[in-house]
Amino acid sequence: MRKSKMEQKTITRYEELDRWLAENRVQRLLLVCDCSMPHLRQISAYFDDLPKRTGVAVIRFDDFQPNPRYESVAEGVERFRQAGCDAIIAAGGGSAMDVAKCVKAFSAMDPAAPYLRQEIAANSIPFLAVPTTAGTGSEATRYAVIYHEGVKQSVTHDSLIPGTVLFDPSLLRTLPLYQRKATMMDALCHAIESFWSVNSTAESKAYSRRAIGLVLAHMDGYLANTEAGNAGMLQAANVAGKAINITQTTAGHAMCYKI
Repeated sequence: MRKSKMEQKTITRYEELDRWLAENRVQRLLLVCDCSMPHLRQISAYFDDLPKRTGVAVIRFDDFQPNPRYESVAEGVERFRQAGCDAIIAAGGGSAMDVAKCVKAFSAMDPAAPYLRQEIAANSIPFLAVPTTAGTGSEATRYAVIYHEGVKQSVTHDSLIPGTVLFDPSLLRTLPLYQRKATMMDALCHAIESFWSVNSTAESKAYSRRAIGLVLAHMDGYLANTEAGNAGMLQAANVAGKAINITQTTAGHAMCYKI
C-alpha cells in the first residue's frame, strides 16, 4: 500500500513567504499566475513590490488557459530556462498548479526531445503553491493534467508536490457563489472517492474523514464568504488532496471529463 512520502509545510503570512525566499536563496523567481484576475490583485501587489524589497527578480508566466496545453507548459519551461530562474511559485487554481508542476518536472529534462516521452527525475527546484480556490487540492498531490493534441495526459511524480503552501483566505473573497459551490463539491467528492477507493489505507481514510468533517463544519461560513469559512474550506481541499494523493481518484471522477 502506498503511503504519504513527504511532509508539506504550510504558512499563512506573507512575512513567512519572504522568509521562504531567503531560506531558499531565491534570486530569480518564476511566478506562474494569471495575476490580471480581480481576486489576485492582492498577491499581484506583493510580487510587484518584491524586487524593491528583497532584490528577488520576478519573472511572470501567464500564457496558459484552463485545461492547459502541452505547448503552454513548454513555453513556461523555456521562460524558466532563459531567465535563469531558480524557484517556482504557483498562484491560482488547478490549472496554474498543473502548469507549474510540469515546468518544474520538465525543466530538468532534455529540451531536444518531447518532454512527455522522458522519464521524470526528482529535482531540487524550490516550489511553493498559493491556492486561490478551495476545491482541487492540487497543491497537495503528485498529479498534473495537461492536454497534448486534444488528449488528456497525466503527469505523475512525487517531486511535483509543492514543498510549501501559503494559505490566504482573503484570496477567496471575490469568488462567485456558483464557483464556491462547485469547488466545495470538488473537495467533498475527492474525500468521499478516496475513502471508498480500493487503494485506500488507514492514512488516506484518516485524511478523508478529516476533510469531510472540515467541509461540513465550514460549509455555511464558506458560502457566506466569512474569513473563517474560507480558511476552513482551503484546509478541507488540501486535506482531501492528501487523501487522493495516496489513493488516486476513482472511475466516477474519470467519467466526469467526458460528461
